[in-house]
Amino acid sequence: MPQRPRSSRLLLALALVAATGLAGCATPRRTDDPATTGSIGTAPQDDRATMEAWTARYRERPDDPSVAMNFAAALRADGRFAQAVEVLQKTMLQAPGDTGVAAAYGKALAENGDFAEALKVIRAANPPRTPDWRLTSAEGAIQDQLGNTAEARRLYGEALKMVPDEPSVLNNLGLSFVFTNELAKAEATLRRAAQNPRADSRVRQNLALVIGLAGRFDEARRVATAELPPDEAEANIAYLKAMLSQPDTWKQIRAADRKPAAG
Repeated sequence: MPQRPRSSRLLLALALVAATGLAGCATPRRTDDPATTGSIGTAPQDDRATMEAWTARYRERPDDPSVAMNFAAALRADGRFAQAVEVLQKTMLQAPGDTGVAAAYGKALAENGDFAEALKVIRAANPPRTPDWRLTSAEGAIQDQLGNTAEARRLYGEALKMVPDEPSVLNNLGLSFVFTNELAKAEATLRRAAQNPRADSRVRQNLALVIGLAGRFDEARRVATAELPPDEAEANIAYLKAMLSQPDTWKQIRAADRKPAAG
């Protein structure tokens, strides 16, 4: 039976939902890098447009790994993890040597609660002598979801040795610090990631999240507004304020981290 992520991860998932891009009139925009974990979500209408666009594209080109990965990312953003797993499982058979597909498949399996299979897929595709940074970082994200913080950060460190200052790896490391309420480290890491020209929108949205969690709502609003419509950025800030107004928020997170994952 698939394992479930710890309740602290579920709490944070309310804010750390996968973001997708707007769909263009004729060609859907690529969803954010599947190597990057979590963000404050986009507007529901944007999610619907993205889903419709990538559904149509996938029907036209189901054998294209890039199209399949973006369609799966849209499914994941919509919470349809089992369907994303099915899409990527087919793509793995069509492109068995594609490390990007393997990373996305492993991540989808983890989001669907199948951590054992996710680790199996990632490790099988990642040769020890010539490791791929995407797969190494993806394994780190899975270890974080399992509560294996030290191992997760070791893997992020290994990935950063291969690709120094890679924003998607720094993003995942930053969120690892969020899970343990090390907000100063999380902010410093995400700022470093956001300064990279290759950082996608989710990195900057996660930076806004961490600044908000630290209680600096005006600054968080400014960062979020640069990435989201003003009304949506304001709604996210309001959510953070409400979450942090509960006196036991971080106490519950820490307590949940001490409990074993449910089977």
